[in-house]
Amino acid sequence: MLLPDYSRSRLKDWILAGEVTVDGAAVTPKTRVREGQAVDVNAVIEVCEVSLPEAIRLNVVYEDDAVLVINKPAGLVVHPGAGNPTGTLLNGLLHHAPELAQLPRSGILHRLDKETTGLLLVARTVPAHTRLVRDLQEREITREYRAVCTGRVTAGGHVDAPIGRHATHRTRMAVTDRGKPAVTHYRVLTRFPAFSFLALRLETGRTHQVRVHMAHIRHALIGDPLYGGRLKIPAGTSPALGDVLRRFHRQALHACRLAFRHPLTGETVDCRAPLPADMAALLAALAADGGDGRAADDWDRMAWPQPASN
Repeated sequence: MLLPDYSRSRLKDWILAGEVTVDGAAVTPKTRVREGQAVDVNAVIEVCEVSLPEAIRLNVVYEDDAVLVINKPAGLVVHPGAGNPTGTLLNGLLHHAPELAQLPRSGILHRLDKETTGLLLVARTVPAHTRLVRDLQEREITREYRAVCTGRVTAGGHVDAPIGRHATHRTRMAVTDRGKPAVTHYRVLTRFPAFSFLALRLETGRTHQVRVHMAHIRHALIGDPLYGGRLKIPAGTSPALGDVLRRFHRQALHACRLAFRHPLTGETVDCRAPLPADMAALLAALAADGGDGRAADDWDRMAWPQPASN
């Protein structure tokens, strides 16, 4: 393939814009090229973002000339949008690495919800972006999560259920026959009297995927009003745990591990982020109320044998 550093969609856009000629003549995406013909590409990579750089502190877990891995805190929106035109991760990335303005979505390859913490992968060059997007599509990037859900999950398993926009509540996603394929694997790390601590691994990356899939199997995440409804304190819960549950105001979800093939070297980069303080405190309160007595540092152990793959 010619120009392997650029995606097919980008090459098609250049052709349609008249930036590609064969022997000096304009072409269409269906034009056949014969041996000996001269193909000229005169395209200029456009600036894809109009967002302004902002000096936002970023927790950089890994960085080189090709990629960045960021550990996102709760409350930080990833992309600007309605209600959040500034103060986003994207704005902070443009300040940290101005060259990202040349890339789609400033190089951000996948999303985390505003209140979800953990690791995000960012490409810094067009070739790196093209290769990593391809790896995402081919499920060659490992994304592992930790979550605390309602109810006692009896055993590990997976949810294979398509996800699409909710038919009536347009801000929500739902399991629907009209949705896109979505697969989430989960394993039980610890069971508490009325809750479970899970490790999860994604095959796909649909909007709100973990939250929708866990609610679908009746184990919604703690602190998730969109898919879990109003908080219900189980009978017999201690006052201390009840207080912690009432003060936990975000979905208990953390992207703890990101493993990918480096787009330049081909070597595996394996990044990990420990549980944030609020989730560690939540687990400590659950354990004090009748858990299995594991120490908090045990809860950060890897759930799948190495090397993991999707």
